[in-house]
Amino acid sequence: MFKAKKSDFSFLLPLVSSGAIVLYILVPLFAGTQFDRALVPVAHAAAMPTPETPVYSGYKGVTIGTAMTDARAKLGKARDTSDAEDYYVYSDNETVQVQYDTDKTVKTISVNYIGSNPSAPAAKLVFGSDAEAKPDGGIFKMVRYPKAGCWISYNKTTGDNPMVVVTMQKMSAAQIAAQ
Repeated sequence: MFKAKKSDFSFLLPLVSSGAIVLYILVPLFAGTQFDRALVPVAHAAAMPTPETPVYSGYKGVTIGTAMTDARAKLGKARDTSDAEDYYVYSDNETVQVQYDTDKTVKTISVNYIGSNPSAPAAKLVFGSDAEAKPDGGIFKMVRYPKAGCWISYNKTTGDNPMVVVTMQKMSAAQIAAQ
């Protein structure tokens, strides 16, 4: 039976006394959630780079904050419309959902590329860098852009009829402040 001596674990003392052990254990558990920056002490938060502006900025000239009337003019005739959202079908392989805020400006743009659609962007075109594929070949990446006031997600499924969904959404003031 192994009996540990105090000196066997002395290398942990600086970590425990500085609170760094909390960072090594808890931060990876919450990485990518709304809690990730809250757990990092102020001295370490500056080390986490935050992108300034997104590479992907909109769809067919429509961006977050575009007035509803301008978005509709740029996107053409929607299949379904309401005061809250519009749904566009450009082909069997490409659809777009646009949601509007209470001030009648675009708050969400979600583009669905279905099947072998050459229009579907690669993650690198959306983020400026590649996204790591999961073991099954699927891809999911989300980046927050607090200075631009939005986040963008990229989701690619696998299979015979893959789908790529690129979503851009306005962040609330509370979400921006938390970044």
